[in-house]
Amino acid sequence: MSEDTWKALAATPLAEARRRAAIVGELAGVAPVAVDDAERFAWNDGGGQSAVWYFTPDGRALLLTFDHESDLNLYAEGDYALQESLYRGVPEDLVRLVRNRPENYESLNLVDPETGHAIHYAGGVFWFDGERWRAAEGFLEHCEQEGLSPMTESGFDYCLDACAFGREFTAGTVVGQGDSDGRYEEAADRDAALVEVREVFDRHAASLGAGSSGRG
Repeated sequence: MSEDTWKALAATPLAEARRRAAIVGELAGVAPVAVDDAERFAWNDGGGQSAVWYFTPDGRALLLTFDHESDLNLYAEGDYALQESLYRGVPEDLVRLVRNRPENYESLNLVDPETGHAIHYAGGVFWFDGERWRAAEGFLEHCEQEGLSPMTESGFDYCLDACAFGREFTAGTVVGQGDSDGRYEEAADRDAALVEVREVFDRHAASLGAGSSGRG
């Protein structure tokens, strides 16, 4: 499944990935934030799993995923140096977006006890170079050394599932998933949710991209 999700993300125009990240973040109740000249969108499930996106004006992006039950939960180990090493291979200007920044629910800080420098934790580190998505070299190297599956341990599938890459993404499909999960006890609840979700989709309609079929 992770390979399918990776291929679907790779096939999605960056503008559409940004739109989906923005919608999913708003539906999760996470406000977008400007970090220097980049836009940050994030999702969390309220239980320790998260996906954090940074989109830069020059058409690049940084994506961090986190599964708190994974062996890639370096926050639990308090290992600043190892966490820093997972970002190796990512351009420094992208890494600066998560270095010495305030903490938030999705991204707590690991702190170097010697220098006091901090960096946001992440289990999976991925970035878009303007043409294609890449996994960070340090992240892949650590997984290889420890015998870990990069996509599985990083929670890549689960953390990106709400964005529905490679699948239809409309207000109808979002509410339909909630209906399947038993979120709505009454039809009126489902109808009200559909109205609210459609409003979110409408707010992001200006950036409609390939892979979306509109309101739903």
